Amino acid sequence: MRSSKAPRLPKTSGSLLTAVVAGASGEIFELEGYAAVGMDGQRMTPLTADQTQKMPYGSELMFLPDRMPILHNLSTGKLETLRENPYQPGNPLFPVAVFNSPGYVVTQNCAYQEALNARILPLFSYGAVGWHRGRFRSAVTLVDSEPRQDLRFMKPEDVKKGIKALRKQIPANRLRAHLEHCAMTYGCPAGKNFFLGRYEAPLPTSKSCNARCLGCLSLQQDGSVSNSQERIAFTPTPGEIAEIALYHIHRVKAAVVSFGQGCEGDPLMAADVIAPAIRLIRSKTLEGTININTNAGRPEILGTLIDAGMDSMRVSMNSVRSSCYKAYFRPKGYDFQDVEASIDLAISRGCHVAINYLNCPGFTDTPEEVEALIGFLSSHPLHFIQWRNLNFDPLRYLKEMHAAAAHNRPIGMKTVLERIQERFPDISHGYFNPPKERFYPQRMAR
Repeated sequence: MRSSKAPRLPKTSGSLLTAVVAGASGEIFELEGYAAVGMDGQRMTPLTADQTQKMPYGSELMFLPDRMPILHNLSTGKLETLRENPYQPGNPLFPVAVFNSPGYVVTQNCAYQEALNARILPLFSYGAVGWHRGRFRSAVTLVDSEPRQDLRFMKPEDVKKGIKALRKQIPANRLRAHLEHCAMTYGCPAGKNFFLGRYEAPLPTSKSCNARCLGCLSLQQDGSVSNSQERIAFTPTPGEIAEIALYHIHRVKAAVVSFGQGCEGDPLMAADVIAPAIRLIRSKTLEGTININTNAGRPEILGTLIDAGMDSMRVSMNSVRSSCYKAYFRPKGYDFQDVEASIDLAISRGCHVAINYLNCPGFTDTPEEVEALIGFLSSHPLHFIQWRNLNFDPLRYLKEMHAAAAHNRPIGMKTVLERIQERFPDISHGYFNPPKERFYPQRMAR
């Protein structure tokens, strides 16, 4: 057991969350005499009730192997790294983190120390969690309350009914069969929503990518971490794509259909198929929102999709500083300047433009990152920020980012959100791709 300097205590010690830990067999329990601790880079503080929220429905608790929990000892007032249960000597303890439901931004990561030769964690985010007054509480803040991916509205029996109906209606469509696999094998919320006739339908198309993201969900080549799903193995035809899109648009009010899913590469790499698919869709209807989720590394290609009838673009980035962007995305054949050029092009052509901002406490909320983001938004007047939790081992990620650029003490994720919202009142904030009926809510409210 190792102690460290005592942190500044909350004003009311009674509001502290009890620590949650796991035993060797994975059983999760509260540890009396210790408070849960949140990690924001090098800053570690005990979790309190007013800093946290009731753990969102659908969130998942995970114990972290090869790691030791950092907890706050109530009797000494100090942080301690526990290798074993203090009440059962010889029994090891492991940290417990929470993978929070969509729409919630993690404000503090689970606090832990790696053991020697620790394996890299799987592709999840690892939020801090504790126990208070009979329930789990998460270190999160809500950015989008839309129940688009709420599991309570995705009953398995209803998804199966939708799959059965589609098999009869479009039996030969390979993309429909692929989405079945996504929905039932990987539990993909977008795939489920398609078969349920809700919100946004995925249109995975591209087999290749021009980035090698550290946290790529569909392709991990070095073997140190497993991809969470397999990448699409074929390229659907424009007709197959249009058939899926039109079915969804005709069925769903304010429908969204999106290229660029977790089970594919970058859609700009398949523009020769996507552009004619969009033209086919638009030859049948002007309804529905056609969106592309992309790394935006090919501005010379993007215009063909806009010409075909694309409505919106969401650009994934972890940072607007080139060195940190490259350290995570590891682009092949493009640079961050190409991303900026794509954003400017789409804005100039009247597209709704969002960034898929992958954030991690301890990096995203550093002063350098915040100032860079403010400068970026001042130069590129985009419309929407999707605040997404980065699904990657947090300590390994912070190490990569600190190697790429210098950073000072973080200011907190809630402070970041408040500053951006105050500085750019015309930019919307959320988690999901909006339909065109809701592209500019701030302007409509005036």
